[in-house]
Amino acid sequence: MASKHWANSLRPHKLPLRRRLARASVALIYRQADDGGVELLFIQRARREGDPWSGDMAFPGGRMQPEDATPRATAERETLEETGVDLVRHGRFQARLSDLVTRQHSRWRPMVVTPYVYEWRGPQSVLLNHEVEQTVWVPLNYLAARENQSRLPWRTPFGTLKMPCCRYQGYCIWGLSYSMLQELLAWDRSHNAVTTSKQE
Repeated sequence: MASKHWANSLRPHKLPLRRRLARASVALIYRQADDGGVELLFIQRARREGDPWSGDMAFPGGRMQPEDATPRATAERETLEETGVDLVRHGRFQARLSDLVTRQHSRWRPMVVTPYVYEWRGPQSVLLNHEVEQTVWVPLNYLAARENQSRLPWRTPFGTLKMPCCRYQGYCIWGLSYSMLQELLAWDRSHNAVTTSKQE
């Protein structure tokens, strides 16, 4: 069992001005693999001209709409629309992670992104929409292993930065998705949630 210090340090951070900014949500979805391990679901974004994240690896999700009752409902709706994965019927909600700030597509205005963690207990089939090129299930142990961490050169107006990332079979997980992944791994180490779910 994790110490009280760890549990306190992993409480999700909620940005105080989040309700005044554009909002988006994503779903971090894990499942038990055939070999007894745990896999995490990623999408590869469709390649589209003018999209700064075209072809990137990400978690399913998107912008909050007026009809969404909560940011969590946004994550569930967007996941269903993008992948056909129905979290309301077959997902088991686990946790809310910390808010992150990014910019809106084609704009420089800030947007708050909130990640939600789910365990998937439904069918393996997916139904992708035009925003998603493919889905990829990646072993959680692979994502957590230190030897699989790398650096991605990222050009900015101020020079080239070496961004932390994880490479898997030709895919590269970096940016906001990498930050969310690190908090998920820390959350699991603290709560043993993924390990416990495998034993149920």
